[in-house]
Amino acid sequence: MKKFIVDRFEEDKAVLECENGDMAVFDRKSLPANIREGDVLRFEAGSCYLNAEETERRRRKIRKMMEQLFEES
Repeated sequence: MKKFIVDRFEEDKAVLECENGDMAVFDRKSLPANIREGDVLRFEAGSCYLNAEETERRRRKIRKMMEQLFEES
């Protein structure tokens, strides 16, 4: 299983960041329709799935880091 994070969209393409830092470009229509920037995707057996649990975990972690950063300012 490979894990990717949706970095951005460019027209009909999605730019994904692999867990090792490499970037990959996919046709947006080949991915789940409801994905957004920051979502975690997993690829298994030739299919792509949104990993909602991991996505939410990452969003909470980033939100907490931002709150701590702005509290220190």
